[in-house]
This record gives sequence, structure tokens and C-alpha cells, in this order.
Amino acid sequence: QVQLRESGGGSVQAGGSLRLSCSTIGYIPGYICLGWFRQAPGQEREGIASIYTDNGRELYADSVKGRFTISQDDAKNMVYLQMNMLKPEDTAMYYCAAKYTSLADCTTMPTYSYRGQGTQVTVSS
Repeated sequence: QVQLRESGGGSVQAGGSLRLSCSTIGYIPGYICLGWFRQAPGQEREGIASIYTDNGRELYADSVKGRFTISQDDAKNMVYLQMNMLKPEDTAMYYCAAKYTSLADCTTMPTYSYRGQGTQVTVSS
């Protein structure tokens, strides 16, 4: 069983930065896909970044490419999402998620097996 807990959300003005953190408990580093997705009210879920822990391969949605960076720290059992140049359209609930899977299946939005409770990010113009 993998447990995930997000933190670091908040309110920021457009152009600002936030760093989301996700503590992970119970996962075995290796063949696991860790990622972040978001969901705004009335909108579908959007996978925005993933990292394959076995080789560190990162993928990003076009909407965040060049602005967001996903990273992992196995020693601390943490996953991070650094968000720069935030825009009002980035406003959403952000979720950390995980799935034991292959590299090929570790897309920006695989069918995750585990997810956290979410942390709200609000960007004002």
C-alpha cells in the first residue's frame, strides 16, 4: 500500500512560483511511476508531469513544459513539483499520484493506483 500526502499549495500572483511536496510512504523505489495531476472545478483531470523512478525519465504536459519541474528524493521518500511563471489558468487542486508500472506506461496521465488528498493552488492575475 502506497500512501501519499501533498503540501505546499497556496495563493500566488501570476508570474510567481510555488513548490509542491509529496511525501510517500510504503513504495519500493524502482518500477514505479510518480506524478502530478490537477483538476479545476468543472474541468477534467489533467496529467501535468511524471517521473519514472527506475531511470529518472521525466514527462510534461505541453501546458506546463518549461515552467514546471518534477523531481524525486528517494532518500527522503519525497516527490516535488517546482512551479514557476504561474498563470491564472494553473489554478486547480493538485494531486500527487503513483503506480507500479512499466516505463512505457508512465505517461503524463497513466491510470494511477494511488493518489493523495490534494493541495489547492490559486493564481491571481
